[in-house]
Amino acid sequence: MRLYAQTPARRNLQVLVDLIAVALIAVAVWAALAVRETIMLLAEPGRRVESSGDRLAEELGNAGDAASGVPLIGGVLKKPLEAAADAGSGFADAGVSLQETVAQVADVVTAALIVVPVLFVLLLWLPPRLVWIRRSSTLRRLAEAPGGDDLLALRALTGPPGPLAQLPVPPGGWADAWRQGDRRAVADLSAVALARQGLRP
Repeated sequence: MRLYAQTPARRNLQVLVDLIAVALIAVAVWAALAVRETIMLLAEPGRRVESSGDRLAEELGNAGDAASGVPLIGGVLKKPLEAAADAGSGFADAGVSLQETVAQVADVVTAALIVVPVLFVLLLWLPPRLVWIRRSSTLRRLAEAPGGDDLLALRALTGPPGPLAQLPVPPGGWADAWRQGDRRAVADLSAVALARQGLRP
């Protein structure tokens, strides 16, 4: 199986297209990761709320423990401080929830920004490459099979006439030479059919 053409012009074009496809995929991934980093900046307020809530809950919890030591009213003082500490824990939980939401949004956006462009590039680039690989393999097998040159010559005769115009026309024309089995004409026509696909005889 041949991945690239044998003729320099066709091969250079294939390599260039492959490099462009890889570069576009790399740029799409890089851009998606850059967008993710930007989105994750929105989680910073959540981190601050979580940190502040944890500190508030800890301080109020300590204050409640200290208030519980006050004779007679220690239990009464501790309850509101514990309730306030629970509220501080709620603030911390809200901060964690905000960070998780931002991370989920960042993941979804990043995946979309990677998958959509990569699929688009692959749909434009991969099918023509696979078609060329399949056709070149078929033509190569045909060229190596008995009578393959005659079939390739027929393919050249029924294809675009441009490449034939660059060759000296045999007496009676190409079709007549092919019908009479002129080996030189058949070889030239076969080479034209292979060259269209970027292959050499």
